[in-house]
Amino acid sequence: MADKTMDDILSLLCSHTKLERDKGLQVLEEKLKDTSDFSSDSQRVTDFQNSLASLVDSTDRGWEAKHGGLIGSKVLIRNNLGSDDFTEALRKQALRLMHDDEARVRIASGETLGALCTRKGPDIYVACREEILKSVSDNLERKLPDSEELTGGLMHKLTGGENDTSQETHKRADAAQIFHDTAGWKHLETSMRCLQSVIEGCGKAFNEHITQNLLDLIFQALNHTNRFVRETGYQLCGSLVRLGRPEDKLSGATLSPSVNVENNAILKHGEQFADYLKKGLSDNWSQVRLAASVATRQFLQTLPNSESRERFYPKILPAMCLNRYYVAEGVRIYCQQSWKMVVGTEGKQLVEKYITEIVEFYISQTKADNHAVREAACACIAELGTKVDPDCLRSHVSDLLHALVCCFKDDSWPVRDAACVACGNFVLCFPEECSPSMDELYPLFFGNLSDGIPSVRQGAAMSLGNVVKAYGESALAIVLKKITDGLQGVDKQEATTEKYAGIEKGPATFGVIKRLRDNDMELHTDRQMYSCGSLAPKMRRGGGCADHLFRRPAESWEKADGCVDLLAELSANPKTHKEVIKLIPLVSQAAHHKHYTQHLHLLETVCTQLPVIAKGIGKNQFKRYLELFIDTIFYSLKCDNALTSTAASECLSQFSTLLGPSILRGRIEMHNPR
Repeated sequence: MADKTMDDILSLLCSHTKLERDKGLQVLEEKLKDTSDFSSDSQRVTDFQNSLASLVDSTDRGWEAKHGGLIGSKVLIRNNLGSDDFTEALRKQALRLMHDDEARVRIASGETLGALCTRKGPDIYVACREEILKSVSDNLERKLPDSEELTGGLMHKLTGGENDTSQETHKRADAAQIFHDTAGWKHLETSMRCLQSVIEGCGKAFNEHITQNLLDLIFQALNHTNRFVRETGYQLCGSLVRLGRPEDKLSGATLSPSVNVENNAILKHGEQFADYLKKGLSDNWSQVRLAASVATRQFLQTLPNSESRERFYPKILPAMCLNRYYVAEGVRIYCQQSWKMVVGTEGKQLVEKYITEIVEFYISQTKADNHAVREAACACIAELGTKVDPDCLRSHVSDLLHALVCCFKDDSWPVRDAACVACGNFVLCFPEECSPSMDELYPLFFGNLSDGIPSVRQGAAMSLGNVVKAYGESALAIVLKKITDGLQGVDKQEATTEKYAGIEKGPATFGVIKRLRDNDMELHTDRQMYSCGSLAPKMRRGGGCADHLFRRPAESWEKADGCVDLLAELSANPKTHKEVIKLIPLVSQAAHHKHYTQHLHLLETVCTQLPVIAKGIGKNQFKRYLELFIDTIFYSLKCDNALTSTAASECLSQFSTLLGPSILRGRIEMHNPR
């Protein structure tokens, strides 16, 4: 690489291939670091900067030439090379190329202006301010074709309409809104990234240029309908609020108290930043939440001490707390780290201190359009029930429980599951306050207990176990009847289920199974929508427990499967051991029914939960019933289903540990010498 000539480097920088452009950039940086070679020869530097200037100014060599000239000039500037005339000419050219048709050229021009600010200071920003801010302002609104063109043009094609009815007009309006919300916003994003580069280039010297007009422009982008614009806006905010930090590198939550708040523009406008950070932390799009989370951490690290941070906690803390459970892993992990950095070991105390604001925010998030947000809100409410001082939360239980019941009827099964677990926690922690709602909660718990998703059934079993702990005999009688009916109902299970009725019966082409009537418009019209970047659908909130819009009726084996999970939960409660022991034979009877296709799934649950039941009621009690399950365990062990076979193997291993290998072997040989 070191043997590359400057002409070779220029050729690489202007290559059509990104790998070669990156390689050229790397070679140039290594070349400039060698002060004994290139940078010590002023004539060679002059010749090279002139070559770069000609590339930037070129109009007939394609966008790669302009891009290569810009990124090469940026490296030259960062190494404190290049004459004043060169930097001034470069500033003008970069400002012009900020409006280029190629996005990569626009981004490179912004980065070049940022490098000039690093070298020359805020004077570069002052010279470019009007043009940069005008570009952002002018591109905040998108001009779409007029209504007549929409009727007969793009939007009409998107909706596939033929007649101009009110329904078709509504569909075109929806298509236009989707276009606004999700499509790129041409020059706006790159103009904002240019402003961000300039701010980062100026560093703390930019503080004196932060005005209310500038903030209003940035905040306008944070309110934008397009999620990409909002994301870029919060990234810009992150760079802006970082200017208030006492130093560039801080670790932990301990900050210097020597920051002069009166002279810090970021802190002067702190209330406005806090309002918009809360808005970003509550955004329906995960990418926007992540960008807002980064800006929030930067903002809180700007504040000199815990006392100054508490001024903004009522607005920011609830959203930070909720995002620790957000479904998107990047947001969740980042917010968990931020929480530790900011609050340290005082998280519980701060939550109790601002419990009113946190409860209000959690409840508002259970009504969000995004199902992932509703799921996180339910998980956070469950955490409140188990970790916060009951006396602190008692006055809010009614409102929280009402919000959970609404989520319990959600179309999205992860939301129903999270709400179910949260309700179980609240019933156990606040039995008196929850008692009036039990008539409504029992059908919801039992609905989840027979859900088609195994984890939902397990969550319902855990919650009903908490209900029995809270209400004792009265709840136990209701639960035992449900278990008895569920286990006895397996013999009514249909032998086959038309699970794949919509699949062609003939051989598939290249192993691909085709849907019947794949080109039937009925299969693609007025169907369920799916959110971008998520496998789960955009499901509406609410819907009763009998609402089967996205749920089929429960199969008999699924009801029995949930009852086995529930029996395992009850076995952990010493007060219910007698009732659990009475029901063990029913579990064995249910496991012996193998006339239906999905019986191996039930056997997997039985093999998984039997050791749990045995440990719960005690090995001496369970020994009397072991022989009832030996045939079932060995049938599962030899089956072709890997999960069921593994569960059976693990079941035998745990019984060997619990009962002793000799006793287990003797019982098995006594039952069946083979």
